[in-house]
Amino acid sequence: MNPEIREKLEKVGTANVANVLLKRGFKNVMMHGILPLSEDQEQLVGPAYTLRFIPAREDLDSMANYAKSENKHRRAIEECPEGSVLVIDAFGNLEASSMGDMMATRLRYRGVAGVVTDGGYRDSVSIKTTGLPCFQKRNAPPATPIKLHPLELNEPIGCGGVAVYPGDIIVGDSDGVVVIPQHLVEEVAAEAYHAVQFEEFVEMKIKAGRSIMGLFPETPESRQEYDAWVAAGRPQEA
Repeated sequence: MNPEIREKLEKVGTANVANVLLKRGFKNVMMHGILPLSEDQEQLVGPAYTLRFIPAREDLDSMANYAKSENKHRRAIEECPEGSVLVIDAFGNLEASSMGDMMATRLRYRGVAGVVTDGGYRDSVSIKTTGLPCFQKRNAPPATPIKLHPLELNEPIGCGGVAVYPGDIIVGDSDGVVVIPQHLVEEVAAEAYHAVQFEEFVEMKIKAGRSIMGLFPETPESRQEYDAWVAAGRPQEA
């Protein structure tokens, strides 16, 4: 990712990003029911690298087959690029694990930005200690091959009810995970970053007793006030 775009997205909320995308006609961008594994994990930002699971089948999915080097789940851990987000389509299955702590440790060592699944993880306490930002529905301790067969790497998937194409930009925070179409990321990042800065100004005014009417959401008049505030050096008094 462009470092300047990444830096902006690291400072904005997923709600801000979703609002910006809504203005462009994108209504289904927030993953449904996907939450951070740890409340204090760092903000997640990075391009998507995808893995798709389908239901397991007994003749194909065993611990012996799982251990083979061609297993696409294991390959995803070794092939997800540095700085990317591994997005796992588990078709909402919570009866088997989308990842465990050893895989999370390896991803953290390799510089992967984080992991998102619409399933769940095992070894959640140990995963938290790695510092790798991870998002899931809820914990899913049983072994992966019991219910999940890894079918495709880096192809379009659905995760949490949202379409994710390889290279789309993933942003995750305490509210959840939002997906930005790759071709829109620069303008979305700029507008979302402005929204966060504008809200700083609005919060200051509200705490001083100002009504939200004519102030928020942004109007031409409140934008003019904001620009004057910025030009004055952002004084911290209303």
